[in-house]
Amino acid sequence: MLQSKTRWNLASLDVEGEARAGALARSLSLTPLVARLLVQRGYDRVEDARRFLNGGLECLHDPFLLKGMEAAAARIALAKERGERVRIYGDYDADGVSSTTLMTYLFRRLELNFDHYIPHRTLEGYGLNKKALDAAAALGVTLIVTVDTGISAVEEIAYASQLGLDVVVTDHHEPPQELPAAHAIVNPKQQDCEYPFKGLAGVGVAFKLATALLGEPPVEWTDVVALGTIADLMPLTDENRVLVRLGLEQLRQTDKPGFRALAEVGGIELSALLASHIAFGMAPRINAAGRLEHADAAVDLLTASNDEAAAAGALRLDELNKARQGIVEDIVREAETMWAEKREAAEAAGKPHPSVIVLAGEGWNAGVVGIVASKMIERHYKPTIILGIDAETGKCKGSARSIDGYDLHAALTECEEWLDHYGGHQAAAGMTLDREKLPLFEERLSLLADEWLQEDDWIPKLKIDLACKMEDATLKVREQLSKLEPFGAGNAAPKLLLTGITLAERKTMGKEKNHLKLALAGQGKMLDAVGFGYGHLADRLSNGAAVELVGELTINEWNGQRKAQFMVSDLRVPHIQLFDGRNQPGCDSLKTADRLLASPGLAQGEGILLVPNEAWAEAAGASAQLSLPDRFRLLTYTALIGQSVQCRHLVVLGKPPSAEKLSSAIAACQGLESAHLHYEIAKEQGEFPTREQFGQLYQLLRRECPLPEATAKGVLAGKLSRSEDSIALMLSVFKELQFIETADDKLVLSAVTGKKELSLSRHYRDGQRTAESNEILALPVKPLTDWLTVQASIIQNQHIEGVGIS
Repeated sequence: MLQSKTRWNLASLDVEGEARAGALARSLSLTPLVARLLVQRGYDRVEDARRFLNGGLECLHDPFLLKGMEAAAARIALAKERGERVRIYGDYDADGVSSTTLMTYLFRRLELNFDHYIPHRTLEGYGLNKKALDAAAALGVTLIVTVDTGISAVEEIAYASQLGLDVVVTDHHEPPQELPAAHAIVNPKQQDCEYPFKGLAGVGVAFKLATALLGEPPVEWTDVVALGTIADLMPLTDENRVLVRLGLEQLRQTDKPGFRALAEVGGIELSALLASHIAFGMAPRINAAGRLEHADAAVDLLTASNDEAAAAGALRLDELNKARQGIVEDIVREAETMWAEKREAAEAAGKPHPSVIVLAGEGWNAGVVGIVASKMIERHYKPTIILGIDAETGKCKGSARSIDGYDLHAALTECEEWLDHYGGHQAAAGMTLDREKLPLFEERLSLLADEWLQEDDWIPKLKIDLACKMEDATLKVREQLSKLEPFGAGNAAPKLLLTGITLAERKTMGKEKNHLKLALAGQGKMLDAVGFGYGHLADRLSNGAAVELVGELTINEWNGQRKAQFMVSDLRVPHIQLFDGRNQPGCDSLKTADRLLASPGLAQGEGILLVPNEAWAEAAGASAQLSLPDRFRLLTYTALIGQSVQCRHLVVLGKPPSAEKLSSAIAACQGLESAHLHYEIAKEQGEFPTREQFGQLYQLLRRECPLPEATAKGVLAGKLSRSEDSIALMLSVFKELQFIETADDKLVLSAVTGKKELSLSRHYRDGQRTAESNEILALPVKPLTDWLTVQASIIQNQHIEGVGIS
């Protein structure tokens, strides 16, 4: 048995859903798995599914359905007509950079007199600010067009009006109750906006403005729309799905120097670009500019007109991203030390660990603390707040990330008396507060977590789309799954539960052996699976285990060959695992036991070293060869059977007295995950004699008797080609049933008055049980596991029913 690291939430279809999936599969020539996924994601009608799979420009909505679009487009057109100076005002994250870039493309095409401005993250903070507005007015700017910002800038836009500046707001963030008095506001989330899709990124809203002004969608700019939409984790549904898919197509054949240079420094092959390459390769480098220096460097790269400037810009962003990674690693290391100290202090005081991680450090870069918080959650799965402290002012500025069930915004609202500023939503938030208020803040957050969360909430959840068998894990199915791409927020890569498989082989991969490669068998087929970061489980998995895997079906391409492969997100073994050390050199020795008990696979949890009898126990207890771990106990079968003992790992040293006693011992172990068998199996067990063979021996005795008893076994064994042990057993049965007897040290026939059933002999019954037991104990791992599991279950049920064990 091996527990999964997450709670698995498996979705399923009802009878009606399965019927609709069948109809989709027939109408659209889809495999059953892909059809079921479409139904599960809400595309249960043929036309809806076809539109989702194949929709293009015809699926884009009219930009003038956006409230404020006519006024915004008219004001920009007027600025062109008058020759006004226009300023694009953006944000420093990847969506803001993308929005600024797209607006730059647009204003260049419209031949406007314009420039752009992005505030410095650390020096100015988010959004419009009065100093920047003063500077714009001083330069003769008369129109400001915001992108990915502005919807909450009530005071700032009022100030802009006083300066004689018109402001057109394009944004996608949640509007406040009071909207700014801008010349025009374009935001699909405005309360009375009839636009049918509310999930546009900031760059998506900018694209709609460009469409309105140009009279047609500028498809050639969808590459930058894809960048911002993916980076800002907007849902890849409806219009976003179309725009990102078109954008990926543009990027795969792009002639834009900036994107080509960005792909090169990221080691990305543009011809095979996926949404994940943008999310994990391009977006972090774009974000790095605004986190560590200024986002203008990223805009300059994306708007570069020649390869030389683009290459230099991309290298600079790559350097900043590496520096950002180093800063994050340093802060994570410091944060881990602080967290360990907090846990130790709590334990010393006899208190539980804090339920919310709140850590603050002087000099921590406020631009990366959100990333640090995410990494701490990955390691500890607790709501986390990481703050940078300004040593001069004592102000703490931080970011928070949460887990399911803990609403960060609600928690911060409960603590607002200590906060200067805060904002966000359930999963992520930001805040500012004074240093001396941190202890009260931390204590209150943990109390709220204890109040709101149940025991299960502290285990991360894993949403699984569908269960599948080996027949679904094919190249054809994976190729059809690609029709559901691009994958990302709102349209995640399908998570599949693969069952009905057996682990045929496992091994570690990588220089540090951190990764795991599995060979899976099922339904007469083989499939490779790879688990990055799962190398530590190699010693905790046994060949022959009925493993269950959650992950994604991918394609492995090597040496021109393509085959399906499973990428593991989590795994479990729902039964007790048997690790077979039988008949290995020295498998009965205490030295072998000592080496096994020191292995990583047995390092955690309670365990038992089980030996056949007291003589073994005394020898083990007195031996200097054996060092028993603290949480392990040395027991015999007599001491264990009939008990109920917490035991995760059972090490069986020496041949069990019988298969029945081994199964009874396993039944006594509660929470058992693994049993490690280390005993010798005779190379030639010898089958229990058949009734015919008993008859053959009796007929030979009738011819040969009387026989000297001392040599009888050897003589008879030679003539019947059987082992002396087998002959000895049969002679014992014949003596017990009074077929033969000893007279003058010789075997002679008795006077038999009638037939007697062999099973009336105790020797016969005992020999038969011993032979059966030996046969079971020598079984291959899979059938032995099945037998022991069934027998242990029967014994446990007998305990529950109060029957007990004889």
